[in-house]
Amino acid sequence: MRLEYFEMIDRVAALDLVGRRIETRSTVPQASPVFEGHFPDYPLVPGVLLTETMAQASGYLVLAMRSFAEMPFLMAVDRARFRDFVGPGAELEVEAHVAHEGSGYVATKARIATGGKRIADAELRFRTMPFPGALAERMRERARQIGLVELES
Repeated sequence: MRLEYFEMIDRVAALDLVGRRIETRSTVPQASPVFEGHFPDYPLVPGVLLTETMAQASGYLVLAMRSFAEMPFLMAVDRARFRDFVGPGAELEVEAHVAHEGSGYVATKARIATGGKRIADAELRFRTMPFPGALAERMRERARQIGLVELES
C-alpha cells in the first residue's frame, strides 16, 4: 500500500467472476507523509483513504468483470461507516461484491476488516465508460502487479 500514490491494494486474494466478488489484501505502511498531518504523534489512516481502498477493490472487480473494456469511475459513496481506527502496520482484508448493475452503472457493497474485525463498509456506485487515452494499459499493468490478471484467466 502506497498511500501518497493512491495505490491502496497490495494483492488480490480471490476473484469470483460468477459470484461477482473480490477479496484483496493490503498492509498499511509503517511510515507515510499522510501520517505527518493525520495525526502528528498519533498516525491514523484517513477515512477518505479507507473509502478509496474499498473503491479500488470494487473497481478492480468491475474491470475484471468487463474484461478491461471499460473504466469504472467512482460517482457516489453511500452509507459509509467507520467502526474503528486503522494505524500503521494494519493488515487489511477488503471484500467487495456487485449489488446492482445496469445502464452504464455498477453498484457495489464493500467492507474492510483487520484480523476479522470489521473496520469500515460502504455502498459505492461507479459509472463505466471507455478508457480515456492510455489509461487502459496502465490499469492492466497495475492489475498484473497485484495479481488480478493471473486470477482472472
